[in-house]
Amino acid sequence: MGQNILVLDLETKRTFDDTGSRSPESLGVTVVGVFDYLDMQYKVFREEDLGRLEERLTSKPLLVGFNIERFDLPVLRPYFKIRLSDIPVLDILSEVTKALGHRVSLNSVAKATLGETKSGNGLDAIKYYEAGEWDKLEKYCLDDVRITKEIFEYGARHKEIFYLTKFDQAKARLPVQWEIEAPSLVNETQFKLF
Repeated sequence: MGQNILVLDLETKRTFDDTGSRSPESLGVTVVGVFDYLDMQYKVFREEDLGRLEERLTSKPLLVGFNIERFDLPVLRPYFKIRLSDIPVLDILSEVTKALGHRVSLNSVAKATLGETKSGNGLDAIKYYEAGEWDKLEKYCLDDVRITKEIFEYGARHKEIFYLTKFDQAKARLPVQWEIEAPSLVNETQFKLF
């Protein structure tokens, strides 16, 4: 595709309970997984490699993720000199929440839209980190990146995604207006749900 788009997910060292804080900045990064549309590659950045990710972010790619505005980007903020608020974002959870008036899980959207579920949860990732099981940790993170990427692409292609309703777990449709544009236009593009 060649567009300046990154699909991003990260895993943390600690939970909110561990830190006694509700501040994402206090959680620490173990790994950040991305899919980079410039070279069509999945990549993993460990905490010590975050300088390379920051360098990539200087081109202000569109960042696509699930709950990245309220979680991933605040977790990353202490690691970077650049202002993450200057980078365009499509937060799928934020857009879904605006349309529905409540949050849904990545698993709910993945199951309803793609017919698959996540390979684990964030607590598994912390256990992998604590046990030094880096391969499992990176695989788990990249699986969430892949699922988020496939939801994004499904929405861009079909102009809709699906989720499971809260009470009866019925599959429900949510129209979206996402587009994957030419690289020069991607930063000016508005991404909205209706």
